[in-house]
Parts: sequence; C-alpha cells; structure tokens
Amino acid sequence: MKATFGAGCFWHVEDLLRKTKGVKSTQVGYIGGKLPNPTYEEVCTDRTGHAEAVQVEYDPNEITYDELLKVFWSNHDPTTLNRQGPDIGHQYRSAIFFHNEEQAQIAQKSKKELEKSGKFHKPIVTEIVPAPEFYKAEDYHQKYFQKHGLS
Repeated sequence: MKATFGAGCFWHVEDLLRKTKGVKSTQVGYIGGKLPNPTYEEVCTDRTGHAEAVQVEYDPNEITYDELLKVFWSNHDPTTLNRQGPDIGHQYRSAIFFHNEEQAQIAQKSKKELEKSGKFHKPIVTEIVPAPEFYKAEDYHQKYFQKHGLS
C-alpha cells in the first residue's frame, strides 16, 4: 500500500519512515503543485505550490496506516504553518496526501484525536487532501541521510 506525507524537509522524514518496520520502500518528491515535473530549484522558489513529501510503500500486515500517522505526527510540529525548524515556505507545509477514502477517514480521525489530546497548545494546521500526482525528486535527494552517513 502507498502513503504520502509532507512534514518539512523531506530528507529527515524519509530517513525516519525508511527505518520504520513495515515500510518497504521510500522516495522523496514533490506533490500538490501546479507545475508538472518540477525541479528542486523550482519548488524552492515557493511559487509552484508543491510540498516536499515522502511517499512510502508499506505492508499493512506489518504496520497500519494509523501507525504510520503516529510516526508522522510525532516527528514534526503540525501547528506551524509553512515551516519546520529553519525551513520556511509553502513547500515545507504539514500535509497528509491520502490515496483512498479509508486513508482520508483514518487521517481525519487521527488529527481530531491529536487535537483533543492537548499535546499542542496551538491549532493543528496539517492539510488532509487527496494525493495528486507525485513527482520523484532528483536522485541526489533520495535517501540523502543514508548516502551522507547521517542516518
């Protein structure tokens, strides 16, 4: 099965998800914008509308979509609009790109539960939207932390 998340710079998010039991493969890329086949340089202008994102293939017998969402929520600040750490811009937004109605419902429920938990004192700004076309990022971005000994 497929899941796609935006949570700031895709290098860190990819590394975390790649190491998650049940995740079979990861790729980083761009999603949710208006320009087909964008480059990193184009996305960084903050004018294409794309988010940096990680798309994973996972085995639902080993990890559920809800468990993937827990990894997503716990590894970024979903209350900051268009920013994660030092990275600022619409391309760094918090977003869940669902691939079917079941994922949409699970993501909405998960977000509501997190809001009710009181973990955050500000509203959660994470978008939950249908997954449009995903454009794979350049090869040098794929498994960046692993390639550079940061993993």
